[in-house]
Amino acid sequence: MVSGPRSPLGLHRVVATPGEPTRLPQAAWRLDPDPAIGPDEVRVDVERLNLDAASFRQLREQHGTGDAVREAVLAIVAERGKMQNPVTGSGGMLVGTVAEVGPQSTTGLRVGDRVATLVSLSLTPLHLTDGLSRWDGTSERIPAQGHAILFGRTIAARLPEDLDPALALMVMDVCGAPALVRRVIREHRVLTGVDPSVLVLGGAGKSGSLCLAMARAERSPRVVAVVRDDTEAQAVDRAALATHVVVADARDPLGLTAAVDEVGGPVDLTVVCVDVPGCEQPAILVTRDGGTCLFFSMATSFSAAALGAEGLAADVRLLMGNGYVPGHAELALSLIRENPGVRGLFDQRLAEEGA
Repeated sequence: MVSGPRSPLGLHRVVATPGEPTRLPQAAWRLDPDPAIGPDEVRVDVERLNLDAASFRQLREQHGTGDAVREAVLAIVAERGKMQNPVTGSGGMLVGTVAEVGPQSTTGLRVGDRVATLVSLSLTPLHLTDGLSRWDGTSERIPAQGHAILFGRTIAARLPEDLDPALALMVMDVCGAPALVRRVIREHRVLTGVDPSVLVLGGAGKSGSLCLAMARAERSPRVVAVVRDDTEAQAVDRAALATHVVVADARDPLGLTAAVDEVGGPVDLTVVCVDVPGCEQPAILVTRDGGTCLFFSMATSFSAAALGAEGLAADVRLLMGNGYVPGHAELALSLIRENPGVRGLFDQRLAEEGA
């Protein structure tokens, strides 16, 4: 069993390196996934991992598919006691069944609950026992067996009974994005008295499509979806998630700017939901002075965004997406239930991935 003073933040699970300062679980190199729980902890029997898009892309680019990428994930978890990609720093989330609840837990979870964690695998103690033998390495959704530990302040949500678990997991994985978009839209409305125009880079993806649906629900007069090819453009157009759909490379500042100029020019709020680096300055260029650029991608470089805005003399508010907003899971699930367009995109993605 882990030793040391108990902490609802999980500090007692951090395997400290001699001479280094105490780190929180996300910043720590290694965590102790001992299955014996503390009084405020919860142990979950793992059923599925869901890697975040940036991490999965990096692993695929480095290791390919099949045995190589499977062994890479197993090695990370074995070495670090958590799933945290050492290159991207990100992790993902998991689905499982609550196996044990400490007597002082305030999570509200009960033994037998099927849950999805709403915090990153990069700070969740994790131990795998099946060698990921059922995963072929081609999808970011990974069937798995093992256990995970939730701290006193770890948030998790029971899987809804009216939705396919794979669909619910896919939505919950990115549920912070639409909630934060709603908050920024409403702040803009209070400050200016008008509804903001919104542009989403990566509008055909999971977080991107939910952000588009949120912008439409909040009555944004101009909602621009930027996608990478005609196939994605047709899918977003059929889903009626945007007033304008633009095919452009989100990494190309001049090309993106020209494409956005054709549909009305810079917007009040730009949301970056693509999982590749190099989108910071293009995103800033298509955001009007006084507007907001919200980076909801683990591939974002803070320094590139901050220095890029300075170099462009852009008076733009830069926000780094926080995966947690109160009520974010239920809000995202409500979009899936109420918006047939975004539901169709998610169902199509599930079908393509063979869920």
